Amino acid sequence: MKVFVTGATGFVGTVVVQELIRAGHQVTGLARSDAAEQKLRAAGVDVHRGSLEDTDSLREAARAADGIIHLGFIHDFTNYAVSAEVDRQAILAMGSELEGTDKPIILTSGTLLLTPGKLGTEQDRPSAHATRHSEKAADELVQRGIRAAVVRLAPTVHGEGDQGFIHTLIELAREKGFSAYVGDGSNRWSAVHRLDAAVLFRKALEQTEADSRLHGVDEGSIEFKTIAEVIGRHLNVPVTSIPPEQAAEHFGWIQFAAAADTPISSDLTRQWLDWEPSHIGLLKDLEAGHYFTH
Repeated sequence: MKVFVTGATGFVGTVVVQELIRAGHQVTGLARSDAAEQKLRAAGVDVHRGSLEDTDSLREAARAADGIIHLGFIHDFTNYAVSAEVDRQAILAMGSELEGTDKPIILTSGTLLLTPGKLGTEQDRPSAHATRHSEKAADELVQRGIRAAVVRLAPTVHGEGDQGFIHTLIELAREKGFSAYVGDGSNRWSAVHRLDAAVLFRKALEQTEADSRLHGVDEGSIEFKTIAEVIGRHLNVPVTSIPPEQAAEHFGWIQFAAAADTPISSDLTRQWLDWEPSHIGLLKDLEAGHYFTH
């Protein structure tokens, strides 16, 4: 299958591309810069120059593909509404080229968008306050007969090279001299290793039906306090509770995630796609030490 991948040089995209190539697919990656193009070519990937804002270019790439995996997102949390709208327009542009075909488009969302405080399943929809529009865009495509599906990733997609929430928590603990959690720290996060996530995206492309919601989650309920304690021990700093009203001041832009209580099930995803994560969990990955060597 000829697969067009956005976000192909990212933390998750890099391993998704390699998973696709190993499975015999021909991959074209979106490259915004010369550096991204060089990285893709070195990985044996064809290159399509463009950006998420250039919808004409995205349509061209989508037209030439047998399937699409959309991992790209502009991670500008100072102007998130604009990033979310760019994402929506990119999805609709690429999806429009698949109308009248059975070609799949696999989109990316996050389990943090589900209603907090209850076990989230694949049959749930994002809360009314969700600020990312990829799932609404998927619904629009499905209504037009397009084979669109969504992979919801855990807030922690971990592994070597991770620059996401865990990396940020570690840097905050270094900067402030203590590792923090909110309240009693019993709020729950989910996690998945990036190599397991890559397998899920490949299986989703090959097997999933339109309107599916899939959960890229291995461990569905890790108490945030436990994560903070491991960070504190490795950095040899105290582990301290932060009152909820001080969470924004301490955690900055990730305070919404630090306080989130979103336990997640991936039982249906495993059943539907015969997906079984096989790599180490988050706490063991933290204990391996590579998070603390930079």
